[in-house]
Amino acid sequence: MLDATKLRGILPATPTPVTADGTIDVAASKALFSWLTAQGVDGTVPLGGTGEYGALARKERIRFAGLTVEHMAVQGPVIAGVLDTGYHDALAAGREFAAAGVDGLLVLTPYYTNPTQAGIRDYFLRYADESPVPILIYEIPYRTRIAIDPEVLHELSRHERIVGMKACNTDMYHFLRVVAGVDPSFAVLSGEDTLFPLHVAAGAKGGIVVTANLLPRAWRLVYDLASTGRVSEALDVHRSLIPMMNLAFAETNPGPMKAVMDLIGVNAPAMLAPLVEPRDEIRQALRAELSRLLVAYEGVASRLAS
Repeated sequence: MLDATKLRGILPATPTPVTADGTIDVAASKALFSWLTAQGVDGTVPLGGTGEYGALARKERIRFAGLTVEHMAVQGPVIAGVLDTGYHDALAAGREFAAAGVDGLLVLTPYYTNPTQAGIRDYFLRYADESPVPILIYEIPYRTRIAIDPEVLHELSRHERIVGMKACNTDMYHFLRVVAGVDPSFAVLSGEDTLFPLHVAAGAKGGIVVTANLLPRAWRLVYDLASTGRVSEALDVHRSLIPMMNLAFAETNPGPMKAVMDLIGVNAPAMLAPLVEPRDEIRQALRAELSRLLVAYEGVASRLAS
């Protein structure tokens, strides 16, 4: 059973490799899993925003959850994103992912209906009571337009089946207030590549990191340094990743990242509507920057043929 002790280190938020017809590209998916396994990640988070949850057909979501479990469960927990807008659809999705073998669910703050804090609290408590597997809270207010009050998160953290959260609120004071009051049985994970070393230094147990798909060892180094008090060194490494992050998020994620994943042996740049592949100038710039970083941090110069 998933608990907070297993939520540590680097857990990439994986993209979903797809073919031109919008179905799972199995060969590319296996190549991604092989890369992440070889580079030593601590878990996997498929089917979030990076996984284009809302654009994937329901049967393809379930298929990808099962494929991830098949290939990545040995590396650590597989935590499937649940991004539905309504409670009943979200619970149904979670049950389907649990049947496919995932260890936990990353459940998004309910959005569009603009609930009160009491409504958010009750939503997560009810979901946790009914979910077949433990859940993590996914707070990302710049997407949902709703932040969860730290006091509500403190209360939710005491539920035995709510074991952690992905923290994407870019307000560092909010983050500090959350960490200060959560239960010891609850793991706060950074959800922001751009703030990751600060989050770890402030109490995050690890992170659900988008660009860790490209540079798992680089992000592991940042984590190891920050989690052992060597924050200045962690920030130095993180600073070297800033140009890459600027390009990776220059257009909507995961478009830029998917466009250059052939450099790690994963050739599946196709996007699902309404997202499109990035502009060529972004792709080329990111390709050059990633090529440099792969040599520096991952030791895979042999893959860099253009």
